Amino acid sequence: MSKLGTLGARLHRGEIGYDFVGKRKIWYGISILITITAILGLTVRGLNMGIEFQGGAVFTTEKTSVSVSQAETFAETASGHDAVVQKLGSGGLRIQIAGIDTDKSDKIKKELAKDLKVDSEKINADLVGPSWGEQIANKAWEGLAIFMVLVVIYLAMAFEWRMAVAALVALIHDITITVGIYALVGFEVTPGTVIGLLTILGYSLYDTVVVFDSLKEQTKDITKQTRYTYSEIADRSINGTLVRSINTTVVALLPVAGLLFIGGGVLGAGMLNDISLSLFVGLAAGAYSSIFIATPLVADLKEREPQMKALRKRVLAKRAQAAAKGEPLESEVTEVMLDDEPEDDGPMVVGPRNQPASRNRGRGRPSGKRR
Repeated sequence: MSKLGTLGARLHRGEIGYDFVGKRKIWYGISILITITAILGLTVRGLNMGIEFQGGAVFTTEKTSVSVSQAETFAETASGHDAVVQKLGSGGLRIQIAGIDTDKSDKIKKELAKDLKVDSEKINADLVGPSWGEQIANKAWEGLAIFMVLVVIYLAMAFEWRMAVAALVALIHDITITVGIYALVGFEVTPGTVIGLLTILGYSLYDTVVVFDSLKEQTKDITKQTRYTYSEIADRSINGTLVRSINTTVVALLPVAGLLFIGGGVLGAGMLNDISLSLFVGLAAGAYSSIFIATPLVADLKEREPQMKALRKRVLAKRAQAAAKGEPLESEVTEVMLDDEPEDDGPMVVGPRNQPASRNRGRGRPSGKRR
């Protein structure tokens, strides 16, 4: 078995683990800092909305020796507006001018033909009205709102309302960071960007639901035992699915990184930036929020319940009593099993590392059996 596979197995069995929930204030602070930076980027720089949202014209030329920078100068002079020029694989140019009236397109087309030294009849002009872009934006907001409502309803029915709230916070966190990065980088926002945003919402939700499902199974009848608090079991759920989350995120990020850095950066296919940046940032933010935001937030909400407060008092009191007597904390036999592994499996370390050291005896070997 590979080292990563061995690590994943040990995490799943609870032999090792990291206290994610116990350090939740650190993760909250990091998220708040990143979110504030994203909001400042939106406020100061704003989004670079594409022609689909502002309206304007796109001129496509045949093969020409004119450079991109020269074409931008010609287009801005002819239209009086900022222009975005991309070199096509055929050697032609794609000149995008936003915010112009459609009745001025013929005049601009003739001036471009003259400056670029090409036949005006061989320049294709695609016109986009601002009303169409407004409809696209409205539909995008409607789709996002409907998606959020359905997510909350589903999670509240499948799990509980606290998990629905935590998942909603994580989704808003992912969207804010992604949109803020777009504002800071200055990439153009197109319908492809909207598609990318909707895609990352689904991925982020999937990653979160995997952890929530594990948490739901392990906390069934939790009040019937006095071994672990809710936060400690939440920690175990995160650790048990950690390697899986890392693997799926890395596998998803690799092809997206190829589109962004090779396709958009090296090859200069600027249209790939529209969707690849939103996917890249969103996938990374979604993996982060599933581990560091959603589950710790659920634990925070659950620990406020009277039953969970009483459970924590019983657990801590039993540990203190065992430590005072210098005795090991015996594993009690209850109706509920907090693990899918056999009861005589290896030791489990979750949550705060303040349990009696005697619980770690027989490290790595089941008690009462020889292999």
